[in-house]
Amino acid sequence: ILVNEPTIVALERRSNKVFAVGMEARRMDGRTADDIYICRPLKDGVIAEFSVTESVLSYFIDKALNRSKSFWSFLAVKPRVIVGIPSGATQVEKRAVEEAAIASGAREVYLIDEPMAAAIGAGLPVMEPRGCMVLDIGGGTTEAAVISMGGTVASMSSRIAGDEMNEEVSRFFRHHYNLLIGDYTAEDIKINIGSAYPYNGVKTTQVKGRDLISGLPRMVEANSDEIRNALQKIFIGIADLVKSALEITPPELAADVLDRGMMLAGGGALIKGLDQFLTREIGIPVHIAPQALESVALGAGKALANMSIFRKVLFSSRTSR
Repeated sequence: ILVNEPTIVALERRSNKVFAVGMEARRMDGRTADDIYICRPLKDGVIAEFSVTESVLSYFIDKALNRSKSFWSFLAVKPRVIVGIPSGATQVEKRAVEEAAIASGAREVYLIDEPMAAAIGAGLPVMEPRGCMVLDIGGGTTEAAVISMGGTVASMSSRIAGDEMNEEVSRFFRHHYNLLIGDYTAEDIKINIGSAYPYNGVKTTQVKGRDLISGLPRMVEANSDEIRNALQKIFIGIADLVKSALEITPPELAADVLDRGMMLAGGGALIKGLDQFLTREIGIPVHIAPQALESVALGAGKALANMSIFRKVLFSSRTSR
C-alpha cells in the first residue's frame, strides 16, 4: 500500500481551492482560521461533493505514482483504478464514482463491492462453492455479506459504523460530563479504551475538551467500562445486522458459515472484544482479518492484479477518451 490517508480536505473559503488533503488536512480539523474549512467529500461510502472528490483522487493518484517528478509527468502515466463501493450503492452513485475517477486521470475504472473486496483481502475463498461470510465495519457503513462462487448471496448494510461510534462517544461526554470534545478526540478514545466485551482490568484515559457550562478548557478521566456502555447499543445493532443477513441466507451456505465462521474487516473490526461479543450474540465463530483496516484496499488490488480470476466480481469498467 503506497498511500493510506483519510478522505478529508481543507479548502480556502473564498476561492474554494484545495489547501491540504489527507493526513495534513486531518491535523487541521478543528484548528483552522475562518478562511479555511474542512470538507469530507464522501458520506456513507459514496460521493457527496463531486468536485472535491475529484481533487482528492487526483492528489492520491499523483502521490502514488510520484508524478511530482518530471519523469512521470513526461510519461503522463494513466493508471487503471478500482474503487470499492457499498453494496447498496445506486446506479447514479456508481456512475458518479466512475466519472470522478476518470476525471482524476484514470485510464480505466472498475468497481467492486466493498464486502467482496474485504473478503478477498482477508484471504477468503470467494470463488469456491461454499459460503464465506464477511462483516466489513467502515467509517460510514457496516456491511454483512455471505459470498459463494464469486457472487454475493445475501447482504445487509447499515449506517451504524465507525463514525456513529465516534458520535456516540461525543454524546456521552456531553451528557455525562458537560464536556464538548472534537471528532478526533472521540475517535482516539474509541480506539484506545473502547471495547465491546469486558476484559481484565479497567483502562482509563484523560480527556480534554471545553466545559459546556463555564466555556473554559477542562480535563476529565474516563474509563473503558463507561465507553463500552456508551457504545453497547451500536454493538447490538451490528449483531442484529449480521442476524438479518443470516436469516436470508440459503441453509447450505448458512451451515458453511456455522462451520467456518465469519470474518471481521474494516477499522471497526479492531474494537477490542468485538469478535467475542459477536460470537456470544450470534453463536458463530468470529475471526479478525490479518490486516483488517486495509482489507478492502488489499482485496481490490488483488482483484485488479488478477483479472482472469476475479473478473466476475467486478461490476463495470469505464475507459477515458
